[in-house]
Amino acid sequence: MADLEKFRAETRAWLEQNCPAEMRKPMTSDGDTFWGGRNTKFSSDAQRVWFERMRDKGWTVPHWPKEYGGGGLDGEEAKIVRQEMAAIGARQPLTSFGISMLGPALLKYGTEEQKKEHLPKITAGLIRWCQGYSEPNAGSDLASLQTRAVGDGDDYIINGQKIWTSYANYADWIFCLVRTDPAAKKHDGISFILFDMTSKGVSTKPILLISGYSPFCETFFDNVRVPKSHVVGTVNRGWDVAKYLLQHERAMISGMGERGVGRPLGQIAADSVGADAQGKLDDAQLRSQIANFEVDEAALAAAAERAVDLAKAGQSHPAFSSAMKYYGTELNKRRYEILMSAGGIDALEWESDRSRGGARPRAWLRTKANSIEGGTSEVMLGIVAKRILDLPGA
Repeated sequence: MADLEKFRAETRAWLEQNCPAEMRKPMTSDGDTFWGGRNTKFSSDAQRVWFERMRDKGWTVPHWPKEYGGGGLDGEEAKIVRQEMAAIGARQPLTSFGISMLGPALLKYGTEEQKKEHLPKITAGLIRWCQGYSEPNAGSDLASLQTRAVGDGDDYIINGQKIWTSYANYADWIFCLVRTDPAAKKHDGISFILFDMTSKGVSTKPILLISGYSPFCETFFDNVRVPKSHVVGTVNRGWDVAKYLLQHERAMISGMGERGVGRPLGQIAADSVGADAQGKLDDAQLRSQIANFEVDEAALAAAAERAVDLAKAGQSHPAFSSAMKYYGTELNKRRYEILMSAGGIDALEWESDRSRGGARPRAWLRTKANSIEGGTSEVMLGIVAKRILDLPGA
């Protein structure tokens, strides 16, 4: 414990000295998120400085091994880094599907050559990844996917289509599920493969949502040639990799419901509703809604910490991420329902830029997809009923 307290004190001092003041303020736009990648641009010099300092220390992914660009911290040390960053309101220096999804899958299933090739580039923000899972006829029933990979010497030739590919138009590489044995049962015959989005035959088309904005794309593969060495795990056993990665994706998505996202709801509501003489929000019903929400928000944060501790102890349940995903996304939808209520008629304003509040109805509409992406709420509840609660007939 003495060593951990020393580490905490050193971490706190380092963060205080190295995290720019701008990087301790709540994010207000998409530009405040740094994704990395070949064509990356920093929104400010402070964002660049913060990223580079954390990268050089290995703290873009502090719990990954040092040989792959991480910080080499154990579970308790990594938890302290998260806690001390939260204490000063520090932003994440790098957001990446490579960190939250692909990386864990590579650490478990990748060859040493694949780990050394891809993980250091992820931690350094050099490559931005996207996920090729869903297809027009394979959403919740993902194992019905039809994108084909046919062997041709040392390569596969890939043909097919993916949909809802988040940020595919900005991504450098894709981790993708393809069918390598069409004669096998649908959960078999699937392989997990990596390839460059600049490969000949790859194209993307953004999908416009009702909010007027969308991170989603249709992604097309027309005779894309990919080396067979890019398969992660065993050929035709990609479903094992896919399921493991989905645990991490759902845990990542659940994070949108956690505390510390922007200004507290009470402060935002007070901008429109005002406060009484005691400084309390001048709407008792809205005050009660926010209080109930913040209790649930705290519960989710506690559950997330518990999940980390259980994983460290080797006691985590593989389906717990489904419960977290359900709770986190439903909570985020509630957050924006409250924001819309708090803003009254002003919250319906649509045309102005984000700094003037025009993003609120667009963001509210966007949250409706939270309970669909990464597995629908109905599917998540089914998994919880069957695999955690073991309910009869589930």
